[in-house]
Amino acid sequence: MTATSGSAQKIADQFVRAWLGRDVEKALGFLADDVVCEAPNGRFEGVARYREFLEPFATALTSGTVINVLADDTHAATVYTTDTPFAKDFRGIDYITVENDKITHVISVFDLLPAVQAGAKPQH
Repeated sequence: MTATSGSAQKIADQFVRAWLGRDVEKALGFLADDVVCEAPNGRFEGVARYREFLEPFATALTSGTVINVLADDTHAATVYTTDTPFAKDFRGIDYITVENDKITHVISVFDLLPAVQAGAKPQH
């Protein structure tokens, strides 16, 4: 993957910053209607299902920081860290595919163990 200023990088950066800032509506605006998300806790198809995946986690954040966004014109990897009520420095990576300026596919990589240990319902 080559670091460029391609459209995927811009869209992925804006997307991750939106939900890290707890603005779920803005984040969902970057998604294609038929977006597919693959995550440790399931597969989510369509914007409504992605909302069910993202909203509980994003709205519970106490803080979030983008570490980096590496991308080309159609793919991006967002690396971030969050603080949540159940874990500090909770890190994740999303591998994002962008087509026609919309996110069509997200592979979300994170460790569910901190949520499980805290007795939280495993969300994003």
